[in-house]
Amino acid sequence: MAFLSQLQGKTVWDVRGERIGKCLDVLIADVDTTYPPIRALALSNGRNGPHFISGEQLGWLKPEILLTVPASEVKGYQPKGDELWLGRHVLDRQIVDVEGRRVVRVNDLQFARIGGRYCLVGADVGGMGLLRRLGVERLAHGFLSMLKREPSQTIIPWEVVAPLQAEAPIKLRISREKIGKLHPADIAEIVSGLDRQTGRALMHALDDETMAEIMEEIEPELQVAVLEDLDRERAADVLEKMDPDEAADLLSDLSPESSAQLLDLMEDEDAGYVRRLLTYPEESAGGIMTTEYATIPEGLTVAEAMDYLRRSEQAHEAEALYYIYVVDAAGRLKGVLDLRDLVLASPTDKVAKYEERDPITVNLETHQREVARIVAKYNLLAVPVVDEKGVLHGIVTVDDAVDAIIPTAWKKRLPKIF
Repeated sequence: MAFLSQLQGKTVWDVRGERIGKCLDVLIADVDTTYPPIRALALSNGRNGPHFISGEQLGWLKPEILLTVPASEVKGYQPKGDELWLGRHVLDRQIVDVEGRRVVRVNDLQFARIGGRYCLVGADVGGMGLLRRLGVERLAHGFLSMLKREPSQTIIPWEVVAPLQAEAPIKLRISREKIGKLHPADIAEIVSGLDRQTGRALMHALDDETMAEIMEEIEPELQVAVLEDLDRERAADVLEKMDPDEAADLLSDLSPESSAQLLDLMEDEDAGYVRRLLTYPEESAGGIMTTEYATIPEGLTVAEAMDYLRRSEQAHEAEALYYIYVVDAAGRLKGVLDLRDLVLASPTDKVAKYEERDPITVNLETHQREVARIVAKYNLLAVPVVDEKGVLHGIVTVDDAVDAIIPTAWKKRLPKIF
C-alpha cells in the first residue's frame, strides 16, 4: 500500500536509476469505477510547468517511485480534461461517504496494485492520515504500541466515495448518481454538512424531483439560497414538484417580486394552489395546510369508492392517503373514514357505514398552535380544514402541525409519516 502523501515531492526514477523528476500530483480518471487506475503522474523537473508521464509504466510506488522502462522509452501523457487531480481536487476537500451517509474531509489517499496497475483504493479520513503527512506516523504508531493500543483505521473504500467538485460538472454528475440513490433526508443532511458552494453545486446536479424532495428537508435559509441560484425556469419546475404547502412556505421567504415571478412561471394549476395558501396568515391552519388530499362523493358503495379513488388524479397526488374525505356536490365535508376500513370492507356495503359523520375539523383561521393541540388531543394523522360553510379547503398533516411547538431545525429531523 502507498499513500499520496508519500508520493508528493518524491523523486521518480527510471528502470536504470536515472532521475526523471519529482512527483507533484497523481491523476486518475473513470472515477465511477470501483478502483480507478492511475492515469498519469504530474512531474516537476525544474523547468516551467509540470510535465506528465503515463501511469501504465509505473513499476513501484514504495519504497521508491520506479518506472518499468528507461528514460528514453518513457511515455509522455497529454491531459484530456476528464482527469481528477488527487492532490489538487480531493486532498483536504469534502467528500461524501455514501455507505456511511456522511460528509468527511480527505486527509490522505491510498493506492494498491490491482491486476498489474496501481489503482486508487481508498480515502483516509482519520487523524492518522494527518500524522502521516506531517511525517510523524511512525512515532504515533510507537506511542500507541507503548499504550498497547492499535491505531484506528479510518480508510473509506473508494467505491463508496463520491468526490464533490463544484468546478468539475462531469465528475459531480457521476457523484450525483451515487448520492441520488440515498434517501432524500440523508441527502439533505449531507447537503447541510457541505460548504455552501459545494452544497449548492450538488443540489444543482440533481434532477428536479429529487431536488424538490430535498428542498422539503433542508433549512429555510439554504432553501432560499439554492432556489435563488437556479435559473427562473428551473426554480419554477422544482416548486411545482414540491408539496404546495412547502412551496408556499418557501415562496413566502422570498422577496415579493421573486415570488410573483416564479408563480407566473409555474403551471396554472400548481400556481393556483400555492397562491391560495399564500393568502392565509402564515401561522393559521390555512397557511400550513396542504391542498393534496383524497375525496370521494357521498352515497357510494365501497366498490364504487375504491374505483373512484383509482381513477382520481387527486388521490394519486394526495400527500396523506390515510384518510378519505367524503364531500357533497358543493365540496362540503360530510364525513371521514380510514383507508384501512375502506380496503377491508365488503364491496357491497355503503361507505356511510364506515365513515365518521361528525369529524374533527379546524377553520382556515385557526392558529397553528391550536391545530397542533387538536391533532395531539385526538391522536390524528391529519385534520381537515374547512370554512364557515363547511367546505373542505385542505388538510394539516401531523408533521406540519407539530412545527408550531417544535423548532423547524428539529422537526426536519423527525421521521416522515407521509
